[in-house]
This record gives sequence, C-alpha cells and structure tokens, in this order.
Amino acid sequence: MTTKKYTAAELIEMEQKYGAHNYHPLPVVLERGEGVYVWDVDGKRYYDFLSAYSAVNQGHCHPKIVKALCDQAQKLCLTSRAFYNDCLGPYEKMATEYFGYDKLLPMNSGAEAVETSLKLARRWGYKVKGIPENEALIIVADGNFHGRTITIVTMSNDPDSYSQYGPFTPGFVHIPYDDTEALRKVLDEKGDKVCAMIVEPIQGEAGVYVPHEGYLKECFDLCHAHNVLFVADEVQTGIGRTGKLFACDHEGVRPDMVTIGKALSGGALPVSAVLADDEIMLTIGPGEHGSTFGGFPLAAKVAVAALEVIRDEHLTENAARLGVIFREEIAKIKSPFFKFVRGKGLLNAVVTEPQNGIEAWDICLKLAEKGLLAKPTHRHIIRFAPPLVITEEQLREAIGIIKDVFESL
Repeated sequence: MTTKKYTAAELIEMEQKYGAHNYHPLPVVLERGEGVYVWDVDGKRYYDFLSAYSAVNQGHCHPKIVKALCDQAQKLCLTSRAFYNDCLGPYEKMATEYFGYDKLLPMNSGAEAVETSLKLARRWGYKVKGIPENEALIIVADGNFHGRTITIVTMSNDPDSYSQYGPFTPGFVHIPYDDTEALRKVLDEKGDKVCAMIVEPIQGEAGVYVPHEGYLKECFDLCHAHNVLFVADEVQTGIGRTGKLFACDHEGVRPDMVTIGKALSGGALPVSAVLADDEIMLTIGPGEHGSTFGGFPLAAKVAVAALEVIRDEHLTENAARLGVIFREEIAKIKSPFFKFVRGKGLLNAVVTEPQNGIEAWDICLKLAEKGLLAKPTHRHIIRFAPPLVITEEQLREAIGIIKDVFESL
C-alpha cells in the first residue's frame, strides 16, 4: 500500500483545519531528526536550537535510548501500578542514587510532576509541620511557568496562561522573582502557614531570566529558617542543561524536592518525576496519589538509558564548556536588533531590540531560512538551547548563522 506524501503546505493546513489552535508554530514541517539536526519534509536540514524546550538534551533519536525503547516495547509496555514490574525498581534505584535522594515518585508530564510536588508539600505541611487543615500556603514567583493545569496557572501572572480559566485554586502567595526581601517579608508574616516555596532556578519561558548570584541559596536558607520546604522546578533546567546536573548545583543548594521531566526520557516519551527524601515522600500512602502510566515499564527503561547517556557522554560538562563559548561569541554581534545575551550552560537567550516592524518572530523566520530553528518567547527574546551532544565545530557554525542573520537585518 502506498502512503500519500503530503506537502508542507498540506500538512500545515491539515493541522489548522482539524487541530486545536493552541499553538503558533514556525512554518516548518519536520520529518526526522538525528543528533543536533532535524530535516523537514522537503529534505532541508536545520540545526535544532530549541531541543523541544530542553527535552532532547541527548540529541534526536539517540541510538541507545531508541534501542531501550524498542527492546522493551517488544516485551511489555504497560502494567499499571496494580502490579510490580521488572523495570521500575531498577530505574528508581539508579535515579535516586544518581540524583542523591531517598525516593522517586514517577509521573509523565512536567505539569504532573509539579502537581505532585504541590500535593506532597501540602501533605507534609499538614502531617509534619502541623499547619491547620486547608490553611497551607505555597509561595510562587512572578514570571514563572510551571505548566498548564488550572492549579498551576493559578501560580502564573501571565494573562495568556490564566485568563478566563477561573475560578482558581486558593493557597498561593505571589512574590517577585529574584527578590529575597519579598520572600523574607512573606515568611515573617505568614511563615507558620507556609509549607513550601516553588521556584525555577532559571525562568525559561520568561526568557531565560537568570537571577542574581546567591538568590537560590538565600531562598533556601530563608525557607529552612521558617521550616518551609524549598522546591525546585528543574523540568527544563535540570539533567545537564545549564552545565550542572541541576541548576541549583551552581549555588550548592540541595532542594527538599525537585521536579524533573523533559530530558528524563531524551524526548522519546513523556517521563517525569519528583525527587524527595522519606520525610516528605512517605506522607503519601497507597491509593492517595498515582497515575496509570507513571513508572510504566517503557518509561523506566527509557529513563535509565537517557540518564546513562547524560552521565557516560559527559553532556553536562559539554554544556558548561560550550555555553561559555556561545555567550562570548554571541556578545560580539554588531546589530541594532541585538541587545545582550544571557544564560547558563546551553540554556541561553538573546534579548532583541524590535524596530522597523521587525520582532523576535521575524528574526526566527530568517534563522529558519538559513538553517537554524529557534523560537521566540515574548516579542523580543529568542531562546537558544541546542541538544547537549553538539560539538564545538557545530556550535561555531550555528553561531555564524545567528551572527549573519542579525548583522544582515
């Protein structure tokens, strides 16, 4: 049987006609990927400088991850957690030893991991800290992006995330990001009712906003002084992306809970998790939280392979080294559209100066024409986050493309 070969225009039109309009993709239709490259349906090759929002740290279709997926798919895909399986225990052992926590609670999407951390934080607040029932507070930072559920968009101050989705979940206190005095004030006033603070070590969706040096340690210390859990959302920043295993490692902070996802599967499946020690994790008992797919055999095998690739191929160290080169070279751009570059490791963003009707979106279209894919966040920021398997030669070629586009505008 012959499969019809659709054109790029037909495929885009099909999505527009039959799919929900909750995304605004660049007009590029991708067909396959390998390492740092992706190819469209017409055979054009691009550098991928989004990495599926850091889900593809290990590169597209990494052979070790694909083999783990295919081998397990022929044996057993799903059992649900009604039974034990021979994959989950080894995955939990490997991951907890690798990350340094007592327990792992497996979920699927990053939003599910965040929701799980919120439930654990509240449960700990009631059972361990002794907060009166239904009075627990969680501190969140403005500019955050933790996911898309109604409870999580309650934590957002971005109208695109929360408008007309109310009524919202109570129990959250908003403070400015990168403002420890605001945190101190809330803790001094309401600390006895606060069970946790959840924060991104670097705010990705906000435009790779890197807080001041020492911010995370100051927040951690303030939380612990008030018997409050410090929860790090490392779904995007974790697993090597910033040049450390976790972004919190840059300041020597070991969060009480960590949410991970995205690169936990190398892009092969939705796999996420929460890491915590026994005092927190064991506040939830059988039947009190779960997921049909959370920890399923396929995910467990893929996650182990994905973490082994990060470890064995030294991708964290590669991100640290190449990130310095990227920022140093990009900072040399001479263009009225270029303001500055910021980031850590291979999670970086260029802040642009829109003018003459040209914004970040238009620059991304020009980059795509030249063979490099990136995506704007807001109207003036472009995120650049290639797979961590990128070589210095590839990185310098990509930097050349970025420079050429900016300097030719």
